[in-house]
Amino acid sequence: MQNELLVKDHPIHTIDLNFMGIEGSIACFLIPHRNGVVLIECGPGSTVPVLQVHLSSHGFSAEDVTDVLLTHIHLDHAGAAGWFAERGAQIHVHPIGAPHLIDPQKLLTSAGRIYGEKMDLLWGEFLPVPESQLTVQHDREVIQIEDLSFLPLETTGHASHHFAYLLEGACFSGDIAGVRMAGARHIRLPMPPPEFHLEGWRNSLEILYSQEITHILPTHFGIFSDPEWHLGAVGRALDEVDAWMIEFLPQELPQEEFEAEFLNWERGRANADLINSHDINVYRTANPSEISMLGIQRYWRKYRQEP
Repeated sequence: MQNELLVKDHPIHTIDLNFMGIEGSIACFLIPHRNGVVLIECGPGSTVPVLQVHLSSHGFSAEDVTDVLLTHIHLDHAGAAGWFAERGAQIHVHPIGAPHLIDPQKLLTSAGRIYGEKMDLLWGEFLPVPESQLTVQHDREVIQIEDLSFLPLETTGHASHHFAYLLEGACFSGDIAGVRMAGARHIRLPMPPPEFHLEGWRNSLEILYSQEITHILPTHFGIFSDPEWHLGAVGRALDEVDAWMIEFLPQELPQEEFEAEFLNWERGRANADLINSHDINVYRTANPSEISMLGIQRYWRKYRQEP
């Protein structure tokens, strides 16, 4: 993994948001241009102070952020969007996600059912985005910001409101290319409810395969220069979770046993890829196992379970 990449004389900087004091779990990407800076993702409201420090270290303030491109509206990717909109940034988002940025109450209520009393600690404040500061993007509709041209690719499977963005050969993949920590050749799939959809994810992977990608930049975490291996590993991870579901979900195990089997499977994958205990903790911070368990169960009941 590398921390910076040069594209058409524009440096792309990886910003570590140090989420919950854990390095390498949530990133955003900073790209300067002649009139300010673009952010790909903005992280949750809880990490705004860290992001401000990074902006300052690169010679910018929050008011210099002209545009924020969100891959999707989950709190770890988009929670600070309203805060930046208040300071003049234009927020770019998928059409399905846009209403939830204007009025985030439904999104926050849904997240609250999962995270409960940890909501504020984890995610901080989620401010609405004024409609005047919101740009609704569409699949393959080029976003031109100064001399930067971003191509949004609708890539569902993790969420219905998900884009990957291409800047030349750099692919800002959000969550659709999985979670991968620095220095690791190990991919985990974030599979949250209510929209994890295995077949949709496979279709999105084919979309990425059809592009000329030189670098993968997942929000979790960084810049990787081996896109062929990376995308192949995402495909293998999809096959593995599919096989695991086919083996265990029809058994309708008690919840405690189901969770134990999933964690054992997840541990086995990590051990096979020689992932140490520190990195396992980072993976779990970026991609909590409990959330994927819920997503898998909902997907199975809705799409695969026999009536």
